[in-house]
Amino acid sequence: MKLSVFVIKYLLSISITFMLFLVVQQTAQAQENGLGFIDEQIAEHKGLTGVLVLDKGEEALLARAWLADHAQESIEVQYFIWSSDNIGKLATEALLRAAERGVHVRVIVDDFLIDAPDKSLLALALHPNIQIRIYNPKHSVGTSLLKRISNVITDFRGVNQRMHDKTFIVDGKVAITGGRNMADEYFDYDHKYNFRDRDVLVIGKVVADVKQSFERFWESKLSASVEQRFAGIGIFGQRVTVDNVEIKEIYSDLHKYAHSPENFAPEVRHAISNIPAEFARLAKKTVWADVQFISDIPGKNKNRFALDGGGESSAALAALISSAERRVIIQSPYLVLSKEAEDLFRKTSKRGVKVLISTNSLASTDNLQAFSGYKKQRRKLLKMGLHIYEYKPHPAVQQKLLERYAEIESKQPVFAIHAKSMVIDSQILYIGTYNLDPRSENLNTEVGIIVKNEELARSVEKMIAVDMRPENSWLPTDNPDKHTTMAKRMKVLFWQMMPIKPLL
Repeated sequence: MKLSVFVIKYLLSISITFMLFLVVQQTAQAQENGLGFIDEQIAEHKGLTGVLVLDKGEEALLARAWLADHAQESIEVQYFIWSSDNIGKLATEALLRAAERGVHVRVIVDDFLIDAPDKSLLALALHPNIQIRIYNPKHSVGTSLLKRISNVITDFRGVNQRMHDKTFIVDGKVAITGGRNMADEYFDYDHKYNFRDRDVLVIGKVVADVKQSFERFWESKLSASVEQRFAGIGIFGQRVTVDNVEIKEIYSDLHKYAHSPENFAPEVRHAISNIPAEFARLAKKTVWADVQFISDIPGKNKNRFALDGGGESSAALAALISSAERRVIIQSPYLVLSKEAEDLFRKTSKRGVKVLISTNSLASTDNLQAFSGYKKQRRKLLKMGLHIYEYKPHPAVQQKLLERYAEIESKQPVFAIHAKSMVIDSQILYIGTYNLDPRSENLNTEVGIIVKNEELARSVEKMIAVDMRPENSWLPTDNPDKHTTMAKRMKVLFWQMMPIKPLL
């Protein structure tokens, strides 16, 4: 049974989360610590924010699971992609159980990629402790075929404006943001394709700003409740309803599925059993510092027709780059510069600032359209003085970053960059959702944190530097495109001829 591409995979975290409940009940020490441990940390560091970089997929998964299991009052979640799979179903059930134990759960998901069964999505939304809102519903939820076509014709910018935010907030005390969506491949659980990604967990002061951003989207006119979307559908659509018996059956099926031993992969059982100890280990790495949370307003900017316009996150990151005196190091899965971005990096390079960028190669990328935009610019970017490193699909560092590499080594999964990070002069660090492309600059809403802390900045800088090593990346001058198939190269050539740059 499938549940929301989005509601369901929040559950990725949350599922493991509540499965974890059985283990944590037997772990007295974990019970004593709970969120009380976090309260103690906040009290000891008044006015500061605790920052923990989650560089490995399994760490990011365990942190979310532990936090969701220990939520006492509220869980607020905001994501762009929420895939459905085995873990997703378990996660959906965990979200339901969290609500059943009295936790108030609110979820905002972008409409673009939802493929959830309508009745299941509606059944979850009708739970008294669960609220689900759909951001900018012009494609999927409650939208008839005729209306979808009309939206594309009459509101092209609108259908292309998406919520790319990724935030996870527990009890208003702890939050996680960064590059990871809710899907197996972002947590190293896919057997064919996994992402080299990066999240950051924050505790304390800045969490209020993260929650304030969530509230802006929650109250925005662009966000509609699931109940509203299913109240009536126009021509070629069908009104969606679910009665009490159906709701009970959906809930019961989820609980049965979660309690069935064969539905737990061995690696998931292992992760669940180790969460209490793992989170304690991760917590010791927390650095307390002054932190700024940056975010866009719903809708990105005031433009309603043009595809440009920038945004608050774009302006904040441009200001950081302009402030650089020696070096800028960036990691982004996509590298497509608008005219404004080209001008910014050209001026930065002319000032003597060294700009290094880690991005995907054609062999590793998951987005051929975006790569086509980069390929059209590649020579120009190199002439501007940018130092570019293209990630290999099977980098040596993959063995170190994937906790479960030995289990999937024989399947040779592709490993691709999805992390969105920047380090300025080894002193200032940005981690968030922002890709180095026109879509993040002008269309999609983005979030992230800026930390002025040399210890954290140098730590992430070293991580990116490792990804740039010869065993992990190719130089553009070495013709890395040759390492993939002719068919893939021809597809990129096709997209290079399309006038799609503002949408990349």
